[in-house]
Amino acid sequence: MEVIVGIDTGTTATKAVAVGAAGEQRAFARVTYPLSVPGAGRAELDPAGLCDAAIRTLVAVARQARERGDRVVAISLSAFLHGLVPMDPRGQPLGPMITWADDRAARQCAALVAAGRARDLHARTGTPVHPMSPLAKLAWWRDVHPATLRGTPRWGGVKELVLAALADAPYVVDLSAASGTGLYDIHQRRWDPEAMEIAGVRPVHLAEVVPTTAQFTLRRDIAAAAGLPATTPVIAGATDGPLATLGVGATAPGLAAVSLGTSGALRTVVRAPTADRAGRLFCYALTADRWVTGGAISNAGSVVRWARRAFTGNPGADRPDVGDDLGDAALLAEAGGVPAGSGGLLCLPYLLGERAPWWRPGLRGAYLGMGREHGRPHLVRAAVEGVCQQLALVRDTFADEGIAVTEVRATGGAVASALWVSVLAAALDLPVAVAGAAGGTALGAGLLGWHAVGALPDLDHAAALVGAGEPTRPDPDAAALYRRLRPVVERAALAVTEVHTELAGLTSGRASPPSP
Repeated sequence: MEVIVGIDTGTTATKAVAVGAAGEQRAFARVTYPLSVPGAGRAELDPAGLCDAAIRTLVAVARQARERGDRVVAISLSAFLHGLVPMDPRGQPLGPMITWADDRAARQCAALVAAGRARDLHARTGTPVHPMSPLAKLAWWRDVHPATLRGTPRWGGVKELVLAALADAPYVVDLSAASGTGLYDIHQRRWDPEAMEIAGVRPVHLAEVVPTTAQFTLRRDIAAAAGLPATTPVIAGATDGPLATLGVGATAPGLAAVSLGTSGALRTVVRAPTADRAGRLFCYALTADRWVTGGAISNAGSVVRWARRAFTGNPGADRPDVGDDLGDAALLAEAGGVPAGSGGLLCLPYLLGERAPWWRPGLRGAYLGMGREHGRPHLVRAAVEGVCQQLALVRDTFADEGIAVTEVRATGGAVASALWVSVLAAALDLPVAVAGAAGGTALGAGLLGWHAVGALPDLDHAAALVGAGEPTRPDPDAAALYRRLRPVVERAALAVTEVHTELAGLTSGRASPPSP
């Protein structure tokens, strides 16, 4: 069988899968690496480690393909969004990769919001003004290390880095990665002049933007290591969110994708770049005529992992090699015995601030309504409900924008739990089918590769290639309850923001007035 190798460079692991033209997954490899947190607000990766992981997974999957008698006809790339790394003129890294989880640029974002510039930037670039974005990170460099910013010849992200490691290619970046920088005008299809000015860079410091279907040639040394022809094409590919949507087959009208891993997201495909009027949704490219709009939340399976540590004293709860679905089963089984609404207990699960639909990096979490009748099962169920309600707030934004969704395809470690799926279905008030594909984003990269070589002309056909289980229907009573509770969640989040602002000032030794 002919296969395309999809390689997905993630925040804690790189995965590769060999994908047949009908979506068959024929081989798989995974390499993990640590996320470095060397100081407050920092979240970094070793660029050399990312390149090495991409090469190792390619070599492993190519070997498995040969052993099966399959032939690798192309390689297609995926990468996590919002990374930033300084580079020399040859595209070699000059420092660590700063990831989406790094929040040192919070002050620069707050200044853009206060100056009234954030909304227009978001509308043009499709990327919220948030510390995660390269725009914000570069603004931080401009303020904190101006000489370094001026002296750095190039700035790039994960895709520029990995593409240079695997392919004989000029300094390029795909449209999908560019559309997630906060620096690129998704309507005019050019680097945005105002964003450039804020970031303190010029287009010459950034890569040339190419289609996600652009093809280059595998480097000879990498081809030799993988046992592949030196003529093997390398397809630029897209980024993780759009490709995860493709990888679960949620590309046809009416379908949306939910990912529930450490963090979460709700996404759907639209035919042209768009930005919602209130600045609540992102919009990133899959191809030139398929765009993915939605919202990412910072707290999902990580909240139950935190609960496992906090409520059981389990020291392994934060281990990166323990997935969201492993070790949590007993807690979730307990919580499954509690009725919807958690006995009047409300969890605001903002352990890591929050992104969509509010984009508030400093938001803090809370439990409200606690009484002595509540035990650990109530606390855990309320946490699950809090996460799913946040995704439902994104779903409500879809409705506000006239984006119709009739069914959701879900993926990620958390959806192994029946409780997570049932609460998600009720909160969204939509049927939720768990995607059968284990390859996820790497599978999406492979499918985009087949599209690039002409074997999958219509991406909407991906829904037929990627299987999903029987949908879980929302419980009508639970759905009605969650719908009534959602405005309470929004009011509570606003109310506790004032309390947390004052509390932070008092506990740090200086009183601060409440936020307006």
